[in-house]
Amino acid sequence: MSEEKSRFVVSADWVEKNVGAPEFRLVDASWYLPAQKRNAEEEYAAAHISGAVFFNQDMIADHSTSLPHTIPSVQVFSDAVGKSGISETDTIVVYDGPGFFSAPRVWWLFRLFGATDVYVLDGGLDGWRREGRALTSDLSKPAPATFNARYDASKVTTLDAMKDIVAGAQIQIADARGPGRFQGTEPEPRAGVRSGHMPGAKNVPGAILSENGKFKSLPELRKTIEASGIDLSKPVVTSCGSGITAAIITLALTSLGHAGNTLYDGSWTEWGGLDDTPIVTGKD
Repeated sequence: MSEEKSRFVVSADWVEKNVGAPEFRLVDASWYLPAQKRNAEEEYAAAHISGAVFFNQDMIADHSTSLPHTIPSVQVFSDAVGKSGISETDTIVVYDGPGFFSAPRVWWLFRLFGATDVYVLDGGLDGWRREGRALTSDLSKPAPATFNARYDASKVTTLDAMKDIVAGAQIQIADARGPGRFQGTEPEPRAGVRSGHMPGAKNVPGAILSENGKFKSLPELRKTIEASGIDLSKPVVTSCGSGITAAIITLALTSLGHAGNTLYDGSWTEWGGLDDTPIVTGKD
């Protein structure tokens, strides 16, 4: 018997059986850092799972801020996903290329706006392709739907709240960036952003929560997160470079039944881009 897996992660076999079923929706949420020099939308157009629609994280966002891909308004989100044929009552499976990089962010966004049956494809598109499963370049043209969005502000941490958390040191901070960026030994990919991390933050690199594109089992997730210095009996706020990979930790925490977690949407791009926010370097 295989080890217990997250209830929010679904297998390629299960997805393949459900492709084309009523009220079953596939979302390609691939996104890449500028340095990766990959165009996710072009890659989607060239090859995607049949029926999948593309979720552009840079476009379905709040454009009144200079921060990248922050949470859109209820209207922007519901209009965009409604035009993509998705309702809040559908079964929604989100995937990205490697498996667990940008898909958890869109999994989190759908839940943030009121959808309940939302999952991430284990192994991602890369795993799907490796296993020789069918791909298409035919662009999906779903009939428009109505997405009745309900925004849950309790899942989000703002800059002001983050300042209070850092000052109070009562809520744990889990930072999903790689060790080099967390410690301040590697430069930030965005200009004008200082290096280091928030005082008291623990480094839980998003990449350590999966292996070969597959999400770790629940016992492995628990062990990995606790080994990073996070106490699962206490509240946690997740952060990263720009709010995307923080959701990998959010997915892991929620999978483990941890309810007291929020995501800092501005993340390091906001915090490190300010002049007056406290920053430390090194491992702690």
